[in-house]
Amino acid sequence: MNAFGKTDVGLMRTINQDSIFVSTKPVGKLPNLFIVADGMGGHKAGDVASRVAIEKFVKYACTTHMTDPANILDAGIMSINKEIYDMANSNRDYSGMGTTFVAAVIAEGHVYIANVGDSRLYYIGKDIQQITRDHSLVEDMVRMGLLEKEEARTHYKKNVITKAIGVAEDKTATPDIFEIEIDNGDKLLLCSDGLTNMVIDYDINKIIRKSESIEDAVRTLINTANENGGKDNISAILISAEYTENQDSLLSEQ
Repeated sequence: MNAFGKTDVGLMRTINQDSIFVSTKPVGKLPNLFIVADGMGGHKAGDVASRVAIEKFVKYACTTHMTDPANILDAGIMSINKEIYDMANSNRDYSGMGTTFVAAVIAEGHVYIANVGDSRLYYIGKDIQQITRDHSLVEDMVRMGLLEKEEARTHYKKNVITKAIGVAEDKTATPDIFEIEIDNGDKLLLCSDGLTNMVIDYDINKIIRKSESIEDAVRTLINTANENGGKDNISAILISAEYTENQDSLLSEQ
């Protein structure tokens, strides 16, 4: 398995509120772990929310006695939601902060996925397929037939999300959990909306297939998002399920 992640501030923001985590090695009971988090909540709080969410989730994964990846993802996210909510309510500088969260674990040919918010996971096999469902106002409008999928990308309320970690103490942060199979040679892409709002799925797929390496693909995706406007922070993790005996690679740029 090879993986590469990168996060970029974009062209319009001064602070990068995205955070990523990339590990092809075990994290507690998890055989590997990949996370993209897109923070929100003002000039001081967004980057804190995404960074702390990842730090606390990794700590949870390293200390839990659970072994099932789906259960760890579900319970871990609910745990960090409470911690970030408490932080936001105990410090005025952090008031209103929250973060999206999309995470993936690969185990024995299966991928376990959790998401809260509008950061996404795509499966790139014979074609590109969005596995996660955005927790956003425009996604709800698409499902109700009030908006076309392509219109959602440019809708003036495209950034309004309906779920986030840390914004409420109740179960509004309950993640969607998915389990899919992955074939040798296929790829997974985790990304923030700074990529998907700037680059359509067709072009994402084309860039990944034409690139000579996953590192080249990620850098090209981010460069393309910036060339198309770079209106938000941009994060992407690309994972290739190409297994060779005793060989994993891990690369990330922040």
